[in-house]
Amino acid sequence: MTHLEAFLQKLPAGAAALISAPQNQYYLSGFPFEDGYLLIFADEALLLTDSRYVEAAEKGADPAFTVACPKKMSEAIGERLSAHGVTTLMVEEDHLTLAAKDRFEKALDGVTLTGGVSALLTALRVQKDEKELSAIATAQSITDAAFSHILNYIKPGLREIDVALELEFFMRKNGAAGLAFQTIAVSGSASSLPHGVPRDCPLEKGFLTMDFGARYGGYCSDMTRTVVLGRADEEMKKVYDTVLTAQKAALAAAASGVSCKKLDSVARDIIDGAGYVGRFGHSLGHGVGIDIHEAPRLSFTAKDEDVLLPGHVVTFEPGIYLPGRYGCRIEDMAAVRADGTLLDFTKSEKEMIELPWNC
Repeated sequence: MTHLEAFLQKLPAGAAALISAPQNQYYLSGFPFEDGYLLIFADEALLLTDSRYVEAAEKGADPAFTVACPKKMSEAIGERLSAHGVTTLMVEEDHLTLAAKDRFEKALDGVTLTGGVSALLTALRVQKDEKELSAIATAQSITDAAFSHILNYIKPGLREIDVALELEFFMRKNGAAGLAFQTIAVSGSASSLPHGVPRDCPLEKGFLTMDFGARYGGYCSDMTRTVVLGRADEEMKKVYDTVLTAQKAALAAAASGVSCKKLDSVARDIIDGAGYVGRFGHSLGHGVGIDIHEAPRLSFTAKDEDVLLPGHVVTFEPGIYLPGRYGCRIEDMAAVRADGTLLDFTKSEKEMIELPWNC
C-alpha cells in the first residue's frame, strides 16, 4: 500500500485535503518541493506547483498524482472543489498559517476549512514501512562511516567548527543528500551544553561531544558520540560509564508494547541513582523519519498509553551535563521490528575512546 492509499483510507467521506507542509507533501507524493500544494480527493490527487518544478514532478512524483501549474492557486483549488461537489476542505492545522487560512476562506466561497490533516498524517508517519526503514538504515551507515573517519581526523589545533565541517563534508561526499540537522561538535567546558554550537576556537582537552546525522532518500539519521581528548579522570569515567549503562539498559528494555515513559525512567533512574539528579534534563529520545524530531517521544512527559509499536524509529540518548565543567551524551537510533524486537541501526563504538592529546 502506498502512503497516498493509506491516507485515502483515513480521509473522511465527502472531504478533500490540502497538504501544505513540504515534509508531508514528500511523504504522500514522493516528490520534494516547497512551493505549492497537494490537493487530494477520494478519486483524484493533484500536485499543484509552479513552472520550476513541473518537469521534475512529472518524472519523480507518485504517478497517482496529476501535476498541474495553475496561474492562481486559490482559483484552481476552488474549481476542483466545485467540480467534485466538495464543501469541506481539511487543512494541516499544525502548518497552515492564519494568513493563508484567511486567504483561502475569502477565495473559496461556500467551502468550510477544517483541521485534522496534521493529526492524521502524524499517525500514519509514525510507523515506517520497509522502504522508509531502508532509507534510514542507509543514512545511519553514512553517519557511522563519518564517525570512523573523524576519529582519525581529530588532532590538537583543530577548531570545533573544523570537526563539524569535516563530518558534514564526509557525509555529503559519501552519499548523503544533506544534513539531518545542524552538526554539534563541542569540547571541554562547552560539552555541558546539550545543543551547543561549534565554536571558532581550538578543541579543549576533555570530553568532545559530536551529535550529527545524514539525510538519505528524504530520511534522517541521528547519532551522538562523546570521546575524550586526552585521558579521562575518575569523575569523567564515572559520568561516561553511568550514561553508557543507562543507554544500554533502555535499549535492552525496549520492545513493542513497552511504555515510552517507562523507557525514559529506566535510563533516568540509573543516572539519578548514580548521584546526578537533575543533570539529565532532556528526554531519553524521539522519533526520527523525514523530520529529525517526530513522534513518538521517549519522555517523562509521555502519556501512559504511548507505547512503542512495530515501525517506530526512535533515539536513545541519555546524557549527564555538569554546567561549567563538561557533559556526556551517547545516542543510538533503533527501530521496532515487525516481530516486536529492537533493531539498533547504530554500529559505531560506544565504549569510552581516549584520543592522544599532547597539548
